Amino acid sequence: MTDEIHKAASTARSRAHAPYSKFHVGAAIRGASGKIYTGANVENASYPEGWCAETSAISAMIMAGETQITEVCVVGTGAQLVPPCGGCRQRLAEFAGADTPVHVGDEAAIRRSFTLAELLPAAFVLESGSD
Repeated sequence: MTDEIHKAASTARSRAHAPYSKFHVGAAIRGASGKIYTGANVENASYPEGWCAETSAISAMIMAGETQITEVCVVGTGAQLVPPCGGCRQRLAEFAGADTPVHVGDEAAIRRSFTLAELLPAAFVLESGSD
């Protein structure tokens, strides 16, 4: 199963729009249905206005009507691992459990796997209390 999500993330990476940084990232997330949704980073000349691959994949999942992530894979290039940034870790936590696997790799292979709790041990959670 990890081969399938890794391949999807690698394909997404090849579609990234990164004309400024040249740093291409692809992400794939598996919904509760088993379907895989992909996204790539999309840069904008006004740097803070771009979005991350994980954000794009989450959007695709939401637009398809799903709201639960069961697995994540992020693919970048180079010697360094490319785990989700802090903002994306929090976005993932909105739709995934603490034990959700997050695989990180390059186009050749998954190089390391984490749980979401390992990447974001103190996720921000709004308490839904009743008064």
